Amino acid sequence: DLRTLAATIKARWICEQAHQQLKEELGLDHFEGRSWQGLHRHTLMTMIAYAFLQHRRLAHAARKKKNQRASASTNHARS
Repeated sequence: DLRTLAATIKARWICEQAHQQLKEELGLDHFEGRSWQGLHRHTLMTMIAYAFLQHRRLAHAARKKKNQRASASTNHARS
């Protein structure tokens, strides 16, 4: 159905954005080694860095949202 199609498209877009970030921000495509093990290690370290950054971004967004809610409730209480 249409909802499944929309969810699939959204999932693909999220995946493409993550891949683009991995390449542009974290250097996934900068590996110049010759071994499978080297490529695997480079990819693993890139993924670990990506997971760390995403965790930090989500934590920052959650704190920001919490602060906005607290500010809004304080402003509402003053009114």
